[in-house]
Amino acid sequence: MVRALFFSLLFFFAQFAVAQIDEDDLGAWYMYIWNTQLNDSNFGFQGDVQYRNFDILGDLEQLLLRGGVTISPKDSPAKFTLGYANITTGTFGDDDTTSGESRIYQEALLPHKLSDRFRLTHRFRYEQRFVEDQDFRTRYRYALFLTIPFNQEATLNKGDWYLAAYDELFINGQRDIADNRTVELFDRNRLYSALGYVLSPSVKLQAGFMEQSTDNISKGQLQFNVIHSF
Repeated sequence: MVRALFFSLLFFFAQFAVAQIDEDDLGAWYMYIWNTQLNDSNFGFQGDVQYRNFDILGDLEQLLLRGGVTISPKDSPAKFTLGYANITTGTFGDDDTTSGESRIYQEALLPHKLSDRFRLTHRFRYEQRFVEDQDFRTRYRYALFLTIPFNQEATLNKGDWYLAAYDELFINGQRDIADNRTVELFDRNRLYSALGYVLSPSVKLQAGFMEQSTDNISKGQLQFNVIHSF
């Protein structure tokens, strides 16, 4: 019963998203996000695999593989990460040309409860980017996450539904990227909302819609996330 309701809501959400923008412009991101904490230690690991498409499936936008080592200070909800990412970027349409990027990043996650019902998390990320056919680049990112359980408790338990939302701002460091090419100071912004379901104590599912905006384009993306803690 619960699964049937979940997938019915997914279908409704997808139909709503398509209605908001031109169908040809709708993309989709499929994401597996994981994290684990070492026993009796402040250290752990986290990462994600993202398969991004210009369309619903098949026209590769990006394949992103990312992972890092985390440390959580004693008696603090904060988490800090040092990590690496490898990104393969595709070309829109029938062109199968791809380009590569290696990325080192440092991240700080600072969660807190806004109230008994609302939970906020601040994420600060600094990236050092080695993009194919470009000079060394850096980028600054800030994201604000909001989680609202539909039950009356701030905690999420098996079988619970919740609303997830975030807004993330990207700012470029170096603007000269080689061969007299430049980028804007503002890189992009991502605004996202999703319906979440706690499948088990270690697995959450999310289905949502994200609007990604740059100076030149604004594109809608469906997102389907599996969040795994172990």
